[in-house]
Amino acid sequence: MVHADVASAPAVAATIAVYPGTFDPITLGHQDLIRRAARLFGRVIVAVAVAHHKKTMFSLDERLAAVAEVVQPWSNVQVLAFDGLVTGFARSHGACAMVRGVRSVADFDFEAQLAGMNRALVPGIESVFLTPDTRFQHISSTLVREIASLRGDVAQFVAPSVLARLQAKLHPGT
Repeated sequence: MVHADVASAPAVAATIAVYPGTFDPITLGHQDLIRRAARLFGRVIVAVAVAHHKKTMFSLDERLAAVAEVVQPWSNVQVLAFDGLVTGFARSHGACAMVRGVRSVADFDFEAQLAGMNRALVPGIESVFLTPDTRFQHISSTLVREIASLRGDVAQFVAPSVLARLQAKLHPGT
């Protein structure tokens, strides 16, 4: 048993995973998944989507900066932007896995379908589903944006630096 663990250690250290999303804004749930993915993979690329198809609150540069700020504690995590299919991005960066967060059965249904499509497009990249800690299971970027826009307190859902960005964006000068 010891030999198998030692033999597999270099392979784990060399593995690259991509965690894609719009991160508009990045939440404590996202951070929880990044922290856990950083323990599972040698390198994690947080891939921030350009997201032409969505109207984001924060620009791409603002989202990249916010994500980069909160992932500083993990030396094996890198933040990059991507445009187009995430499968092509993952392949071009040598990833063996894509990390996806699953909060509910509804999330799982969608993510399982997406994983099948991604597998058909790039068979060598596995989808790895992680569930957030129960403290963060109910958090979504959409709800955080909505609550913050109505001047609700979202401090328990995002890092202090993200909270400051939300307040500056939504309520400048207050």
